[in-house]
Amino acid sequence: MALAHAILASLVDSPCSGYDLAKRFDGSVGFFWSASHQQIYRELSKLEDNDWITAEIILQEGRPDKKLYRVTESGQQQLNEWIATPCEPTPIKDDLLVKLFAGYVADRQTILAELEHHRKAHQERLSTYKDLEQRCFQNPQQLPQAEKFQYLTLLNGIRYETNWLVWCEEVTQLLN
Repeated sequence: MALAHAILASLVDSPCSGYDLAKRFDGSVGFFWSASHQQIYRELSKLEDNDWITAEIILQEGRPDKKLYRVTESGQQQLNEWIATPCEPTPIKDDLLVKLFAGYVADRQTILAELEHHRKAHQERLSTYKDLEQRCFQNPQQLPQAEKFQYLTLLNGIRYETNWLVWCEEVTQLLN
């Protein structure tokens, strides 16, 4: 996937400024497709050049004018074509797994400390996902279709983090 598609997916529901898009991105698509705010702004310019989005200038007093970005018909078509194109599963690239693979050459406590560091990070992310689920998706069957599809990505994140924590517990027990 390209960042362009992640941005189109974030903008397709409602137009917003680059600043608001970057904030929205952090709390939604950013959970599974990371990009810096700089990358998002650069990509917005490219998308505008390709006529996949358009920007409306909003005049503001006492502050710089703001651009309100919205997906064009061409951008919607591009997003639809991309969605219809089969994709391959993403290969795993995980530093922790490489460290574990060669972990026998290191002190066991070093490995256990690294595992604990990751366990805490995954627990925090799971907590964030569960909070989102509680706040926004209490009755998944009754959600409008767009929100139902967004919930599917959250559900994957919850399962991923839960399974990761189970795996981490198994690994920790094996190493103790």
